[in-house]
Amino acid sequence: MNIQQLKEKHKLLTEFHYDLGEIEKGYTNRTLHVNISDNIIQKKEVTQFMKDKFIGGKGFGLWYLWNAVTPKTKWNDPENEIIIGTGPICGITQYPGAGKSLVVSISPLTDIVIDSNVGGYFGPYLKFSGWDALEIQGKAKNEVVVFIDGTTGLVQIFEAPLEEINSHILAEQLTEMFASDEKDKKNISVVSAGAGADNTLFGMLNFSFWDPRRKVSRLKQAGRGGIGTVFRDKKIKALVIKSPPLKGDTNHPMNMELINKAGKRLNKEIFDLDASQCRMRTVGTANIIDVMDQYDLLPTHNYKFGSLPDAKKIYCDIFGEKYWDIGKADGCWVGCSMACSRITKPYKLKSGPYKGEEVVVEGPEYETAAGLGGNMGCFDPEFIIEGNFYCDTYGIDTISFSTATAFVMECYENGILNKEITGGLELNFGNVDASLELLHQMARGDGFGKIVGLGIKKMKQIFIEKYGADPKFLQDIGMEQKGLEYSEYGTKESLAQQGGYGLTNKGPQHDEAWLIFMDMVNNQIPTFEDKAEALHYFPMFRTWFGLMGLCKLPWNDITPADNKKYPPKEAAKIPEHVENYTWLFEGITGIKIDEKELIRQSERVYNFQRIFNIRMGHGLRKDDAIPYRSAGPVTVEEYESRQERYDKQLKELINIEGKSTEEKMKILRQNREAQYEKLIDAVYKRRGWTNNGVPTIEHLKSIGMDLPELLEVIKPNL
Repeated sequence: MNIQQLKEKHKLLTEFHYDLGEIEKGYTNRTLHVNISDNIIQKKEVTQFMKDKFIGGKGFGLWYLWNAVTPKTKWNDPENEIIIGTGPICGITQYPGAGKSLVVSISPLTDIVIDSNVGGYFGPYLKFSGWDALEIQGKAKNEVVVFIDGTTGLVQIFEAPLEEINSHILAEQLTEMFASDEKDKKNISVVSAGAGADNTLFGMLNFSFWDPRRKVSRLKQAGRGGIGTVFRDKKIKALVIKSPPLKGDTNHPMNMELINKAGKRLNKEIFDLDASQCRMRTVGTANIIDVMDQYDLLPTHNYKFGSLPDAKKIYCDIFGEKYWDIGKADGCWVGCSMACSRITKPYKLKSGPYKGEEVVVEGPEYETAAGLGGNMGCFDPEFIIEGNFYCDTYGIDTISFSTATAFVMECYENGILNKEITGGLELNFGNVDASLELLHQMARGDGFGKIVGLGIKKMKQIFIEKYGADPKFLQDIGMEQKGLEYSEYGTKESLAQQGGYGLTNKGPQHDEAWLIFMDMVNNQIPTFEDKAEALHYFPMFRTWFGLMGLCKLPWNDITPADNKKYPPKEAAKIPEHVENYTWLFEGITGIKIDEKELIRQSERVYNFQRIFNIRMGHGLRKDDAIPYRSAGPVTVEEYESRQERYDKQLKELINIEGKSTEEKMKILRQNREAQYEKLIDAVYKRRGWTNNGVPTIEHLKSIGMDLPELLEVIKPNL
């Protein structure tokens, strides 16, 4: 069926006309609210209160969600929302990494707020079309497409019964449908999910952008926490935006000179230094695979080990030499000289519904290669590419898929599961064919894949109740926290990164506090106090990117040549780049800030999210506990794989002469669990929270967030 025939089957449910308006100092000063239950479309004013307290991006999303839901709201209730926010800096082209948008919702995995950042063009195009955020609520009766035409000022909701569900086809269908001609395709961006988001709890969203060189719609992912599952539960097939032409000053900044000054400085560093530092322009985030393996930090076999000999089969240059289309640098937003996006040459699929078709695959990024390759023990580049493609088009988060599957593989190898339970799948580590079949089952919603698609938290309960599994063992090896699957870093030897995962607001995702390089590679935070301070500063600093619409990679994946002139703790912050961000904010908004105010802006939103979690029945100390495998060895095999290291550590505490491995493991566990509890105490104190993890009234007053509705939530918990 051709595009015209698909379009003829659309049924217009409602439309809304609006004045295009103008962006002023990075803001459109309004947001778009779409209720797909009642087909009501409205605009909302962005108040000064919102800008002062929540800034933009993730902050706006949290505020709108807070006002939309109640403490009893579940992820699949109509009042749950999906909010896509931009931020005042989002959309500029003079500074690398300014194309990010932030997506916020109640998570099917965690039952609390999830936020997920994503590249691609939709976020900037949303702003250029007249909106600081898009707020979607309700549930449609039938499959719908929401179309925002930023060239004419029109929003429409269509029933769209016949388009494909899976993203690699749907994005191209809708790009062609809504573009006026071939040249106009670059002005279209599509948000979609896929069949996997229909049938798992860790569905994700794809944000498209048109690649005129390859003539394909490329996809970037808002991957974490199941927002794609919420999207499909609402019967949204896609969001489509058509943007007016991009201009260099579309954000109408207050002081373009400051923006250019920051951009010129960073762009020069990238061009001069990237090839000798992280090689982001050549191999992207996959450069981390080699480093993590060499430092014993690459998760392998469900985080059991930090390195295996076969890991070299998936080092980044393997992809570069054989699979990637390396030529002109690729970025996921205009003007990003870091250009870390990688895409494969045409690749012929070997399995699934599209077997035999040639596709291009976005990635693999580090997390995908480390998860599908290392964590699942499938050290096969072609499996990683195939799995990457199908996860993307099905709308399945590669991190949750690989971590959940690795958990199942360990359960299988320990006899908790067998072929009768798995429907014949031999789910040993490294079984490529079984892993792909599991993935296709998730998309179809059948077989054992339907169980794995529930996520580790729910699987643990099922395996205990139905198969008699040992609850303590499953809790130790089930790499989830707050219900969210761990992202792909081994943390046993990094107390700071254990806290970086465990003390997050949304669950163990590295975008909030990625301290593993500082702690284990660069040794920049050696003392206990250093780690506690880092777990205050860096989560607040990284939160700021999500308020502004910025990518975090240009901050520290390139460093100035003279950065070592600073003391180690300061060098980790990349002071010159922090200064760049203060210039950017002032250049856009006209408001002069320093590093302290940057952190304070983030603290307001960070503490608000913590209180939001408390309001939803979570967010206390008990919710910050971690599975023991993220802190130490669970099995004898694990201990003995690093025996020299562990014995040396224990000898500093006690005499271990004559003690068995099991006895040594018990002592090590007591010590490591005690260290983690001490870290919690120190971090809570530094953040201005009680010993139970509740922000104090005094702290909220000090940051200007002693709002009555927040005090009402925390007072019963103080």
